[in-house]
Amino acid sequence: MSPSAIILAAGVARRLAPLTDHTQKSLLPVGGRAILAWMLEALHAVGVGHVVIVVGHYADQVRALVASAPPGMTVQCIDNPAYQKGSSLSLYCARDLIVREPTLIMDADVVFPREFLRRLVGSAAAQALLIDRGFADTGEEVKIYTQRDRVIALGKKVVPAAWDRVGEGIGFFKCGAEAGPELVRLLEQVIDESHGLCEYEDALHLLVTRWPVRGVDVTGLPWTEVDFVEDLRRAQSEVFPKIARLEGAG
Repeated sequence: MSPSAIILAAGVARRLAPLTDHTQKSLLPVGGRAILAWMLEALHAVGVGHVVIVVGHYADQVRALVASAPPGMTVQCIDNPAYQKGSSLSLYCARDLIVREPTLIMDADVVFPREFLRRLVGSAAAQALLIDRGFADTGEEVKIYTQRDRVIALGKKVVPAAWDRVGEGIGFFKCGAEAGPELVRLLEQVIDESHGLCEYEDALHLLVTRWPVRGVDVTGLPWTEVDFVEDLRRAQSEVFPKIARLEGAG
């Protein structure tokens, strides 16, 4: 049984202004289509039939795109009224799904090949995070630390006492149904401690100490997160053409 997916597409994305002043970040075009449209196609290709999108900034634009989702895919939008705060609140809006069934939790600003989802869905582990070991550390990345392929810590500023390997997090997490209620409890904890200003990765950092989470390697495959205008340019000129060649041959 394929998991459902939760896509976090609520944020304001001030670092991409003025492009996001009147557009939801996930709807910025790469390769002639919105980033979010490519994401829905990729989920459909790996058999994910149910998607929940958490919306906020220009939510109506996301709803309009969802109307053209792939045939057979059920897409539901959930509003996060506090979308100007941290992403922990957005993920918490989808808590009913997290506690009920296996889920893929995904940031909506990633340009990536379908192979990412094949590896994540295909992993035998109930909980898994995608990792790129070939990253350059600029301080912006969510770093994931592993010992014998088990994730032991993650965050932008977290450094554990010891680890085997470190890589950049893609922003995609598979959560099993049994660990789901614990993740929701940890979200409640970090939301309470930060007054809703923290990111959902803070809850994942706590979860990996309680539940086994496997690191799934995607090093060498083309991808980018789109946080800045330069990222969008690189996605268009470098990353997307590589993905198109990869999937054209696949």
